[in-house]
Amino acid sequence: MADDQALTKSAPRPAAETPPRRGRGRPVGDREGRRAELLEAAMKVIAEEGIAAASLRRVAKRAGCTTGAVSYYFANKEAMMAAVIESRFDQFDKLLEIGDDAASVRRGFERWLEITTTEDAVWAAGFQLLAYARNEPALAAAYQRRYAHYRGVFASILAKGQQQGWVRTDIAADLLADQLSAMGDGWMMLYPIEPARFGPKRVKALLDATMAIISPPAPSPGKRSA
Repeated sequence: MADDQALTKSAPRPAAETPPRRGRGRPVGDREGRRAELLEAAMKVIAEEGIAAASLRRVAKRAGCTTGAVSYYFANKEAMMAAVIESRFDQFDKLLEIGDDAASVRRGFERWLEITTTEDAVWAAGFQLLAYARNEPALAAAYQRRYAHYRGVFASILAKGQQQGWVRTDIAADLLADQLSAMGDGWMMLYPIEPARFGPKRVKALLDATMAIISPPAPSPGKRSA
């Protein structure tokens, strides 16, 4: 009996199963989802505190993780800023994936206005990044490349519309794409200053006017015979 008790006391308890070790700062789980969360946190820090405050450490604090977790995705602040720019253009590119007919183009501009009027961090961070990129060649190059791609895809949609007859042909498609893109940027710039001008009725009027701009001109009425 004593021997049995001794064996019972000395028998080792099964060790608790420990999670696999991971490298310092290496995230687990949904990496793409985590990266998107960090970019969102970076954009909010930029919008609310300015680019000067958007360090890896500050973004990590905002995202509720370690600085090492942020540096796993972004080598430095400049790389993080470039990734934010790329992520914003990814969203803009999606506006052109909804179709290539007149209704789809109208819906694209409608969605642009929705982003402008509902996602404050987008325009606030975007304008700061644009100003910052003036003195950062790598970021400026990212803007040039992605904006050129956006305009190119948009121009191809408008060119197809010219062939189908719902886009005017007296102005080149690439010029129309440039003008309309600049118009959308203008909405995004003006909304935070004059939000009252972007009520539902005016937004509808803006969309109607946009489609009128790209539609073929109405034929001139024939002169009445004497």
